[in-house]
Amino acid sequence: MFESLLNALPVALQLGSLVSLVVGTLVGILIGALPGLNPVMAIALMLPLTYGFDPVIALGLVAGIYNGSMYGGSIPAILLNIPGTPAAIATTFDGYPMTRKGQGGLALKTACWSSAIGGIVSALALMTLAPMLAKVTLAFGPSEYFWVAVFGLVSIAVLVGKEASKGMLSALLGVIIGLVGVDAISGAERYTFGTLYLVGGFELLIVLIGLYAIPPVLEMAEKPNASYFNADSFRVSAGDGGFGLIRRYWPTWARSSLTGVCVGILPGAGGNLAALLSYNEAKRRASDPDSFGTGNPVGVAAAESGNSADNASAMIPSLTLGIPGNLIAALVLGALMIHGLQPGPQLFTRSPDVVFGFMWQLLLTAMLLLLLGGMIATRLFAQILRMPTALLVPTTLVLMAIGIYTVNGNVVDLYVMLAFGMLGYLLNRLAFPLAPVVLGVLLGPMAEQNLRLSMLIYQNDWTVLFSRPISLGIVALLTAVLFSQAWRAWRSQQHS
Repeated sequence: MFESLLNALPVALQLGSLVSLVVGTLVGILIGALPGLNPVMAIALMLPLTYGFDPVIALGLVAGIYNGSMYGGSIPAILLNIPGTPAAIATTFDGYPMTRKGQGGLALKTACWSSAIGGIVSALALMTLAPMLAKVTLAFGPSEYFWVAVFGLVSIAVLVGKEASKGMLSALLGVIIGLVGVDAISGAERYTFGTLYLVGGFELLIVLIGLYAIPPVLEMAEKPNASYFNADSFRVSAGDGGFGLIRRYWPTWARSSLTGVCVGILPGAGGNLAALLSYNEAKRRASDPDSFGTGNPVGVAAAESGNSADNASAMIPSLTLGIPGNLIAALVLGALMIHGLQPGPQLFTRSPDVVFGFMWQLLLTAMLLLLLGGMIATRLFAQILRMPTALLVPTTLVLMAIGIYTVNGNVVDLYVMLAFGMLGYLLNRLAFPLAPVVLGVLLGPMAEQNLRLSMLIYQNDWTVLFSRPISLGIVALLTAVLFSQAWRAWRSQQHS
Protein backbone atom coordinates (compact mmCIF):
# COMPACT_ATOMS: atom_id res chain seq x y z
CA MET A 1 0.00 0.00 0.00
CA PHE A 2 2.82 2.42 0.88
CA GLU A 3 4.48 1.78 -2.49
CA SER A 4 1.20 2.43 -4.34
CA LEU A 5 0.78 5.65 -2.38
CA LEU A 6 4.23 6.89 -3.44
CA ASN A 7 3.66 5.87 -7.06
CA ALA A 8 0.43 7.91 -7.15
CA LEU A 9 2.14 11.15 -6.05
CA PRO A 10 3.48 12.06 -9.56
CA VAL A 11 -0.05 11.47 -10.92
CA ALA A 12 -1.48 13.98 -8.43
CA LEU A 13 1.29 16.48 -9.26
CA GLN A 14 0.83 16.49 -13.03
CA LEU A 15 -0.09 19.85 -14.56
CA GLY A 16 -3.73 19.04 -15.30
CA SER A 17 -4.28 17.79 -11.77
CA LEU A 18 -2.67 20.87 -10.19
CA VAL A 19 -4.80 23.23 -12.33
CA SER A 20 -7.96 21.35 -11.34
CA LEU A 21 -6.95 21.55 -7.67
CA VAL A 22 -6.46 25.33 -7.76
CA VAL A 23 -9.65 25.96 -9.76
CA GLY A 24 -11.68 23.61 -7.57
CA THR A 25 -10.39 25.20 -4.35
CA LEU A 26 -11.18 28.73 -5.56
CA VAL A 27 -14.66 27.69 -6.70
CA GLY A 28 -15.22 25.83 -3.42
CA ILE A 29 -14.30 28.86 -1.29
CA LEU A 30 -16.64 31.03 -3.37
CA ILE A 31 -19.51 28.53 -3.06
CA GLY A 32 -19.04 28.12 0.69
CA ALA A 33 -18.94 31.88 1.17
CA LEU A 34 -22.25 32.51 -0.61
CA PRO A 35 -25.24 31.64 1.62
CA GLY A 36 -27.65 29.30 -0.13
CA LEU A 37 -25.07 27.57 -2.31
CA ASN A 38 -23.49 24.34 -1.11
CA PRO A 39 -20.79 21.90 -2.27
CA VAL A 40 -23.29 19.12 -2.96
CA MET A 41 -25.08 21.31 -5.51
CA ALA A 42 -21.81 22.43 -7.11
CA ILE A 43 -20.32 18.93 -7.43
CA ALA A 44 -23.61 17.51 -8.75
CA LEU A 45 -23.71 20.17 -11.50
CA MET A 46 -20.02 19.74 -12.29
CA LEU A 47 -19.89 15.93 -12.60
CA PRO A 48 -21.57 15.62 -16.03
CA LEU A 49 -19.11 18.19 -17.39
CA THR A 50 -16.14 16.02 -16.38
CA TYR A 51 -17.23 13.01 -18.42
CA GLY A 52 -14.55 13.63 -21.04
CA PHE A 53 -11.83 14.46 -18.48
CA ASP A 54 -9.18 12.17 -17.10
CA PRO A 55 -10.49 10.66 -13.79
CA VAL A 56 -7.63 12.27 -11.84
CA ILE A 57 -8.54 15.76 -13.14
CA ALA A 58 -12.24 15.22 -12.40
CA LEU A 59 -11.52 14.04 -8.86
CA GLY A 60 -9.12 16.98 -8.37
CA LEU A 61 -12.01 19.38 -9.01
CA VAL A 62 -14.15 17.44 -6.53
CA ALA A 63 -11.40 17.53 -3.87
CA GLY A 64 -10.89 21.28 -4.35
CA ILE A 65 -14.57 22.13 -4.16
CA TYR A 66 -15.02 19.87 -1.11
CA ASN A 67 -12.19 21.25 1.02
CA GLY A 68 -12.58 24.82 -0.25
CA SER A 69 -16.30 25.00 0.48
CA MET A 70 -15.92 23.64 4.01
CA TYR A 71 -13.57 26.52 4.79
CA GLY A 72 -15.54 29.02 2.71
CA GLY A 73 -18.60 28.45 4.89
CA SER A 74 -16.73 30.02 7.80
CA ILE A 75 -16.36 33.39 6.01
CA PRO A 76 -20.02 34.54 6.23
CA ALA A 77 -20.32 32.70 9.58
CA ILE A 78 -17.60 34.94 11.02
CA LEU A 79 -18.46 38.17 9.21
CA LEU A 80 -22.28 38.11 9.17
CA ASN A 81 -23.32 35.28 11.55
CA ILE A 82 -24.63 33.38 8.50
CA PRO A 83 -23.31 29.80 8.21
CA GLY A 84 -22.26 29.37 4.58
CA THR A 85 -22.57 25.59 5.04
CA PRO A 86 -24.36 23.56 7.75
CA ALA A 87 -20.97 22.55 9.17
CA ALA A 88 -20.19 26.22 9.90
CA ILE A 89 -22.91 26.53 12.55
CA ALA A 90 -20.44 26.10 15.41
CA THR A 91 -18.10 28.68 13.85
CA THR A 92 -20.72 31.39 14.37
CA PHE A 93 -20.66 30.90 18.15
CA ASP A 94 -17.35 32.73 18.62
CA GLY A 95 -16.45 33.88 15.10
CA TYR A 96 -19.17 36.51 14.83
CA PRO A 97 -18.59 37.91 18.35
CA MET A 98 -14.91 38.27 17.42
CA THR A 99 -15.89 40.38 14.41
CA ARG A 100 -18.11 42.55 16.59
CA LYS A 101 -15.13 43.05 18.93
CA GLY A 102 -12.87 44.17 16.06
CA GLN A 103 -11.09 40.81 15.66
CA GLY A 104 -12.59 39.70 12.35
CA GLY A 105 -9.19 39.35 10.67
CA LEU A 106 -7.86 37.15 13.46
CA ALA A 107 -11.02 35.00 13.34
CA LEU A 108 -10.68 34.50 9.57
CA LYS A 109 -7.00 33.60 9.85
CA THR A 110 -7.69 31.20 12.72
CA ALA A 111 -10.45 29.56 10.67
CA CYS A 112 -8.16 29.26 7.64
CA TRP A 113 -5.32 27.58 9.55
CA SER A 114 -7.73 25.37 11.50
CA SER A 115 -9.49 24.18 8.33
CA ALA A 116 -6.16 23.44 6.68
CA ILE A 117 -4.84 21.49 9.68
CA GLY A 118 -8.08 19.51 10.00
CA GLY A 119 -8.06 18.72 6.29
CA ILE A 120 -4.42 17.61 6.39
CA VAL A 121 -4.99 15.31 9.37
CA SER A 122 -8.09 13.87 7.69
CA ALA A 123 -6.23 13.19 4.43
CA LEU A 124 -3.37 11.51 6.31
CA ALA A 125 -5.90 9.34 8.17
CA LEU A 126 -7.45 8.35 4.83
CA MET A 127 -4.02 7.46 3.44
CA THR A 128 -2.79 5.40 6.37
CA LEU A 129 -5.80 4.05 8.23
CA ALA A 130 -8.51 3.54 5.59
CA PRO A 131 -8.90 -0.26 5.68
CA MET A 132 -8.63 -0.47 9.47
CA LEU A 133 -10.99 2.42 10.20
CA ALA A 134 -13.54 1.11 7.72
CA LYS A 135 -13.98 -1.97 9.93
CA VAL A 136 -14.99 0.32 12.82
CA THR A 137 -17.88 1.60 10.69
CA LEU A 138 -19.24 -1.93 10.33
CA ALA A 139 -19.48 -2.26 14.13
CA PHE A 140 -22.10 0.52 14.32
CA GLY A 141 -25.71 -0.57 14.13
CA PRO A 142 -29.00 1.33 14.62
CA SER A 143 -28.67 1.39 18.43
CA GLU A 144 -25.18 2.96 18.23
CA TYR A 145 -26.37 5.60 15.76
CA PHE A 146 -29.31 6.37 18.05
CA TRP A 147 -26.96 7.09 20.96
CA VAL A 148 -24.61 9.12 18.74
CA ALA A 149 -27.56 11.33 17.75
CA VAL A 150 -28.78 11.65 21.36
CA PHE A 151 -25.25 12.46 22.57
CA GLY A 152 -24.83 15.24 20.01
CA LEU A 153 -28.29 16.64 20.70
CA VAL A 154 -28.11 16.64 24.50
CA SER A 155 -24.51 17.80 24.81
CA ILE A 156 -24.96 20.84 22.59
CA ALA A 157 -28.28 21.66 24.32
CA VAL A 158 -26.73 21.77 27.79
CA LEU A 159 -23.36 23.29 26.84
CA VAL A 160 -24.47 26.11 24.51
CA GLY A 161 -26.08 29.09 26.15
CA LYS A 162 -26.30 30.15 29.77
CA GLU A 163 -29.35 28.10 30.78
CA ALA A 164 -29.50 24.35 30.11
CA SER A 165 -33.32 24.41 30.29
CA LYS A 166 -33.55 26.88 27.41
CA GLY A 167 -31.08 24.80 25.42
CA MET A 168 -33.18 21.67 25.91
CA LEU A 169 -36.36 23.49 24.88
CA SER A 170 -34.61 24.81 21.75
CA ALA A 171 -33.46 21.26 20.89
CA LEU A 172 -37.01 19.96 21.39
CA LEU A 173 -38.32 22.65 19.02
CA GLY A 174 -35.77 21.54 16.44
CA VAL A 175 -36.79 17.90 16.79
CA ILE A 176 -40.45 18.85 16.20
CA ILE A 177 -39.49 20.79 13.06
CA GLY A 178 -37.38 17.85 11.86
CA LEU A 179 -40.30 15.40 12.20
CA VAL A 180 -42.44 17.27 9.64
CA GLY A 181 -42.93 15.31 6.41
CA VAL A 182 -43.04 11.66 5.40
CA ASP A 183 -42.02 9.13 8.04
CA ALA A 184 -38.97 7.30 6.65
CA ILE A 185 -39.96 4.00 8.33
CA SER A 186 -43.70 3.72 7.66
CA GLY A 187 -44.14 6.18 4.77
CA ALA A 188 -46.95 8.00 6.59
CA GLU A 189 -47.28 11.80 6.40
CA ARG A 190 -46.79 13.70 9.68
CA TYR A 191 -47.69 17.30 10.55
CA THR A 192 -48.21 18.24 6.89
CA PHE A 193 -51.78 19.56 7.44
CA GLY A 194 -52.70 18.41 3.94
CA THR A 195 -50.09 20.68 2.35
CA LEU A 196 -48.07 19.19 -0.49
CA TYR A 197 -45.16 21.53 0.26
CA LEU A 198 -44.62 19.96 3.71
CA VAL A 199 -44.59 16.35 2.50
CA GLY A 200 -40.83 16.51 1.99
CA GLY A 201 -40.30 18.32 5.29
CA PHE A 202 -38.43 21.57 5.79
CA GLU A 203 -35.15 21.76 3.90
CA LEU A 204 -32.20 22.17 6.24
CA LEU A 205 -30.72 24.97 4.14
CA ILE A 206 -33.90 27.06 4.40
CA VAL A 207 -34.14 26.52 8.17
CA LEU A 208 -30.45 27.30 8.57
CA ILE A 209 -30.43 30.52 6.53
CA GLY A 210 -33.69 31.70 8.09
CA LEU A 211 -32.71 31.11 11.72
CA TYR A 212 -29.15 32.41 11.42
CA ALA A 213 -29.26 35.02 8.66
CA ILE A 214 -32.42 37.06 9.23
CA PRO A 215 -31.85 37.96 12.94
CA PRO A 216 -28.41 39.60 12.43
CA VAL A 217 -29.75 41.48 9.41
CA LEU A 218 -32.60 42.85 11.52
CA GLU A 219 -30.06 43.69 14.23
CA MET A 220 -27.96 45.56 11.67
CA ALA A 221 -31.02 47.53 10.57
CA GLU A 222 -31.62 48.59 14.17
CA LYS A 223 -28.09 49.99 14.67
CA PRO A 224 -26.59 53.27 13.43
CA ASN A 225 -23.96 52.87 10.71
CA ALA A 226 -20.99 54.07 12.73
CA SER A 227 -21.40 51.71 15.68
CA TYR A 228 -22.03 48.32 14.12
CA PHE A 229 -18.70 47.18 12.63
CA ASN A 230 -15.16 48.27 13.29
CA ALA A 231 -13.27 49.04 10.06
CA ASP A 232 -10.03 47.83 11.64
CA SER A 233 -11.43 44.39 12.49
CA PHE A 234 -9.77 42.77 9.47
CA ARG A 235 -6.21 43.64 10.39
CA VAL A 236 -4.10 40.84 11.83
CA SER A 237 -1.10 41.96 13.87
CA ALA A 238 2.40 40.61 13.30
CA GLY A 239 2.15 38.56 16.49
CA ASP A 240 -0.65 36.51 14.93
CA GLY A 241 1.56 34.71 12.38
CA GLY A 242 1.18 31.05 11.50
CA PHE A 243 3.74 29.84 14.03
CA GLY A 244 2.00 31.81 16.76
CA LEU A 245 -1.30 30.16 15.89
CA ILE A 246 0.32 26.71 15.88
CA ARG A 247 1.87 27.28 19.30
CA ARG A 248 -1.43 28.53 20.71
CA TYR A 249 -3.92 26.09 19.20
CA TRP A 250 -2.12 22.80 18.53
CA PRO A 251 -3.79 20.95 21.47
CA THR A 252 -7.21 22.12 20.27
CA TRP A 253 -6.41 21.14 16.68
CA ALA A 254 -5.21 17.70 17.76
CA ARG A 255 -8.35 16.91 19.77
CA SER A 256 -10.75 18.39 17.22
CA SER A 257 -9.07 16.69 14.26
CA LEU A 258 -9.27 13.32 16.01
CA THR A 259 -12.96 13.94 16.74
CA GLY A 260 -13.59 14.90 13.11
CA VAL A 261 -11.85 11.79 11.78
CA CYS A 262 -13.83 9.52 14.12
CA VAL A 263 -17.14 11.17 13.16
CA GLY A 264 -16.22 11.11 9.47
CA ILE A 265 -15.99 7.33 9.28
CA LEU A 266 -19.59 7.02 10.52
CA PRO A 267 -21.92 7.11 7.49
CA GLY A 268 -24.45 9.93 7.74
CA ALA A 269 -22.91 11.77 10.71
CA GLY A 270 -21.42 14.71 8.80
CA GLY A 271 -19.20 17.71 9.45
CA ASN A 272 -21.87 19.60 11.40
CA LEU A 273 -21.83 16.96 14.15
CA ALA A 274 -18.01 16.84 14.07
CA ALA A 275 -17.80 20.63 14.50
CA LEU A 276 -20.30 20.72 17.36
CA LEU A 277 -18.71 17.84 19.24
CA SER A 278 -15.26 19.43 18.80
CA TYR A 279 -16.57 22.76 20.07
CA ASN A 280 -18.19 21.08 23.07
CA GLU A 281 -14.97 19.26 23.96
CA ALA A 282 -12.90 22.47 23.67
CA LYS A 283 -15.35 24.29 25.93
CA ARG A 284 -15.43 21.44 28.45
CA ARG A 285 -11.63 21.36 28.72
CA ALA A 286 -11.15 25.13 28.83
CA SER A 287 -10.13 26.90 32.01
CA ASP A 288 -12.55 29.72 31.11
CA PRO A 289 -15.62 27.99 29.60
CA ASP A 290 -17.78 31.08 30.17
CA SER A 291 -15.73 32.96 27.57
CA PHE A 292 -17.00 30.64 24.83
CA GLY A 293 -19.76 32.31 22.86
CA THR A 294 -18.37 35.78 23.56
CA GLY A 295 -15.49 35.75 21.06
CA ASN A 296 -13.00 33.07 22.15
CA PRO A 297 -10.75 32.15 19.17
CA VAL A 298 -10.30 28.63 20.58
CA GLY A 299 -13.98 28.03 19.73
CA VAL A 300 -13.33 28.99 16.09
CA ALA A 301 -10.23 26.77 15.97
CA ALA A 302 -12.09 23.77 17.41
CA ALA A 303 -15.13 24.12 15.15
CA GLU A 304 -13.20 24.60 11.91
CA SER A 305 -10.59 21.88 12.46
CA GLY A 306 -13.37 19.49 13.52
CA ASN A 307 -15.57 19.99 10.47
CA SER A 308 -12.64 19.90 8.02
CA ALA A 309 -11.23 16.73 9.61
CA ASP A 310 -14.49 15.08 8.60
CA ASN A 311 -13.83 15.67 4.87
CA ALA A 312 -11.37 12.99 3.78
CA SER A 313 -12.26 10.57 6.57
CA ALA A 314 -15.85 10.46 5.23
CA MET A 315 -14.30 8.87 2.12
CA ILE A 316 -12.94 5.92 4.13
CA PRO A 317 -16.13 3.78 4.08
CA SER A 318 -16.84 5.03 0.53
CA LEU A 319 -13.56 3.97 -1.07
CA THR A 320 -12.97 0.80 0.95
CA LEU A 321 -16.50 -0.57 1.25
CA GLY A 322 -18.51 1.36 -1.32
CA ILE A 323 -20.67 2.84 1.48
CA PRO A 324 -20.90 6.66 1.16
CA GLY A 325 -20.21 8.50 4.41
CA ASN A 326 -22.17 11.59 3.33
CA LEU A 327 -23.80 13.16 0.26
CA ILE A 328 -20.50 14.40 -1.15
CA ALA A 329 -18.94 10.96 -0.69
CA ALA A 330 -21.90 9.53 -2.62
CA LEU A 331 -21.17 11.99 -5.44
CA VAL A 332 -17.51 10.92 -5.42
CA LEU A 333 -18.67 7.34 -5.88
CA GLY A 334 -20.79 8.59 -8.79
CA ALA A 335 -17.76 10.32 -10.29
CA LEU A 336 -15.76 7.08 -10.08
CA MET A 337 -18.54 5.09 -11.72
CA ILE A 338 -18.94 7.70 -14.49
CA HIS A 339 -15.31 7.03 -15.36
CA GLY A 340 -15.74 3.25 -15.28
CA LEU A 341 -14.31 2.59 -11.82
CA GLN A 342 -16.16 0.37 -9.34
CA PRO A 343 -15.91 1.53 -5.69
CA GLY A 344 -15.03 -1.09 -3.10
CA PRO A 345 -12.07 -3.12 -1.88
CA GLN A 346 -10.97 -4.05 -5.42
CA LEU A 347 -10.60 -0.38 -6.35
CA PHE A 348 -7.26 -0.27 -4.50
CA THR A 349 -5.79 -3.04 -6.65
CA ARG A 350 -7.41 -2.32 -10.01
CA SER A 351 -6.94 1.50 -10.10
CA PRO A 352 -4.36 2.39 -7.43
CA ASP A 353 -3.14 5.52 -9.26
CA VAL A 354 -6.64 7.02 -9.27
CA VAL A 355 -7.66 6.19 -5.69
CA PHE A 356 -4.31 7.04 -4.08
CA GLY A 357 -3.97 10.08 -6.36
CA PHE A 358 -7.33 11.29 -5.02
CA MET A 359 -5.99 10.92 -1.47
CA TRP A 360 -2.99 13.09 -2.39
CA GLN A 361 -5.35 15.64 -3.95
CA LEU A 362 -7.35 15.90 -0.73
CA LEU A 363 -4.08 16.56 1.12
CA LEU A 364 -2.87 19.13 -1.43
CA THR A 365 -6.15 21.08 -1.47
CA ALA A 366 -6.06 21.29 2.34
CA MET A 367 -2.57 22.82 2.03
CA LEU A 368 -3.79 25.20 -0.69
CA LEU A 369 -6.18 26.75 1.83
CA LEU A 370 -3.17 28.31 3.58
CA LEU A 371 -2.17 30.05 0.33
CA LEU A 372 -5.59 31.00 -1.03
CA GLY A 373 -8.08 30.99 1.85
CA GLY A 374 -6.90 33.82 4.07
CA MET A 375 -6.11 36.12 1.15
CA ILE A 376 -9.54 35.67 -0.43
CA ALA A 377 -11.37 36.04 2.88
CA THR A 378 -9.65 39.22 4.08
CA ARG A 379 -9.05 40.99 0.77
CA LEU A 380 -12.33 40.20 -0.95
CA PHE A 381 -15.24 39.02 1.18
CA ALA A 382 -14.35 40.90 4.36
CA GLN A 383 -14.53 44.20 2.52
CA ILE A 384 -18.31 43.96 2.24
CA LEU A 385 -18.51 44.90 5.92
CA ARG A 386 -17.06 48.29 5.07
CA MET A 387 -20.35 49.07 3.34
CA PRO A 388 -22.80 51.23 5.31
CA THR A 389 -25.61 49.22 6.83
CA ALA A 390 -28.12 51.05 4.59
CA LEU A 391 -26.52 49.10 1.70
CA LEU A 392 -25.38 46.02 3.58
CA VAL A 393 -28.85 45.06 4.86
CA PRO A 394 -30.63 44.96 1.47
CA THR A 395 -27.57 43.41 -0.23
CA THR A 396 -27.48 40.58 2.31
CA LEU A 397 -31.22 39.98 1.98
CA VAL A 398 -30.97 39.84 -1.82
CA LEU A 399 -28.06 37.37 -1.68
CA MET A 400 -30.01 35.15 0.72
CA ALA A 401 -33.13 35.30 -1.45
CA ILE A 402 -31.18 34.42 -4.61
CA GLY A 403 -29.40 31.55 -2.86
CA ILE A 404 -32.62 30.06 -1.48
CA TYR A 405 -34.57 30.51 -4.72
CA THR A 406 -31.91 28.78 -6.81
CA VAL A 407 -32.21 25.59 -4.72
CA ASN A 408 -35.71 24.60 -5.91
CA GLY A 409 -36.97 27.61 -7.88
CA ASN A 410 -39.91 27.85 -5.47
CA VAL A 411 -41.14 31.22 -4.19
CA VAL A 412 -42.72 29.52 -1.15
CA ASP A 413 -39.19 28.75 0.07
CA LEU A 414 -38.62 32.50 0.49
CA TYR A 415 -41.68 32.88 2.71
CA VAL A 416 -40.65 29.86 4.78
CA MET A 417 -37.15 31.37 5.17
CA LEU A 418 -38.68 34.65 6.39
CA ALA A 419 -40.92 32.75 8.84
CA PHE A 420 -37.92 30.94 10.32
CA GLY A 421 -36.10 34.27 10.39
CA MET A 422 -38.79 35.82 12.54
CA LEU A 423 -38.73 32.73 14.78
CA GLY A 424 -34.96 33.09 15.15
CA TYR A 425 -35.31 36.80 15.95
CA LEU A 426 -37.89 36.02 18.65
CA LEU A 427 -35.70 33.26 20.15
CA ASN A 428 -32.74 35.64 20.20
CA ARG A 429 -34.78 38.24 22.04
CA LEU A 430 -35.82 35.64 24.62
CA ALA A 431 -32.18 34.45 25.01
CA PHE A 432 -32.87 30.96 23.60
CA PRO A 433 -29.81 29.50 21.79
CA LEU A 434 -30.34 28.78 18.09
CA ALA A 435 -27.76 26.01 17.67
CA PRO A 436 -29.84 23.33 19.47
CA VAL A 437 -32.78 24.11 17.15
CA VAL A 438 -30.70 23.39 14.04
CA LEU A 439 -29.14 20.33 15.65
CA GLY A 440 -32.60 19.09 16.57
CA VAL A 441 -33.64 19.33 12.91
CA LEU A 442 -30.50 17.38 11.94
CA LEU A 443 -30.29 14.74 14.65
CA GLY A 444 -33.91 14.35 15.77
CA PRO A 445 -34.99 12.30 12.72
CA MET A 446 -31.70 10.35 12.86
CA ALA A 447 -32.33 9.37 16.48
CA GLU A 448 -35.97 8.47 15.85
CA GLN A 449 -35.31 6.37 12.74
CA ASN A 450 -32.49 4.39 14.32
CA LEU A 451 -34.46 3.83 17.54
CA ARG A 452 -37.39 2.44 15.58
CA LEU A 453 -35.09 0.32 13.42
CA SER A 454 -33.56 -1.15 16.58
CA MET A 455 -37.02 -1.98 17.91
CA LEU A 456 -38.05 -3.58 14.62
CA ILE A 457 -34.89 -5.66 14.34
CA TYR A 458 -34.91 -6.82 17.96
CA GLN A 459 -38.72 -7.10 18.31
CA ASN A 460 -39.20 -4.23 20.77
CA ASP A 461 -36.47 -5.44 23.12
CA TRP A 462 -35.30 -2.20 24.79
CA THR A 463 -32.33 -3.89 26.41
CA VAL A 464 -30.47 -3.84 23.08
CA LEU A 465 -29.90 -0.11 23.60
CA PHE A 466 -27.80 -0.86 26.68
CA SER A 467 -26.27 -4.27 25.89
CA ARG A 468 -23.76 -3.47 23.11
CA PRO A 469 -20.28 -2.24 24.17
CA ILE A 470 -20.15 0.79 21.86
CA SER A 471 -23.61 1.89 22.98
CA LEU A 472 -22.55 1.64 26.62
CA GLY A 473 -19.44 3.74 25.89
CA ILE A 474 -21.55 6.50 24.31
CA VAL A 475 -24.03 6.36 27.22
CA ALA A 476 -21.11 6.74 29.65
CA LEU A 477 -19.87 9.82 27.76
CA LEU A 478 -23.36 11.30 27.75
CA THR A 479 -23.71 10.71 31.51
CA ALA A 480 -20.32 12.35 32.12
CA VAL A 481 -21.36 15.46 30.16
CA LEU A 482 -24.64 15.77 32.08
CA PHE A 483 -23.02 15.24 35.48
CA SER A 484 -20.17 17.69 34.76
CA GLN A 485 -22.68 20.35 33.72
CA ALA A 486 -24.83 19.70 36.80
CA TRP A 487 -21.73 19.87 39.03
CA ARG A 488 -20.66 23.15 37.45
CA ALA A 489 -24.14 24.62 37.95
CA TRP A 490 -24.17 23.49 41.59
CA ARG A 491 -20.71 24.98 42.20
CA SER A 492 -21.73 28.31 40.68
CA GLN A 493 -24.78 28.43 42.94
CA GLN A 494 -22.61 27.73 45.98
CA HIS A 495 -20.29 30.62 45.14
CA SER A 496 -23.08 33.06 44.34
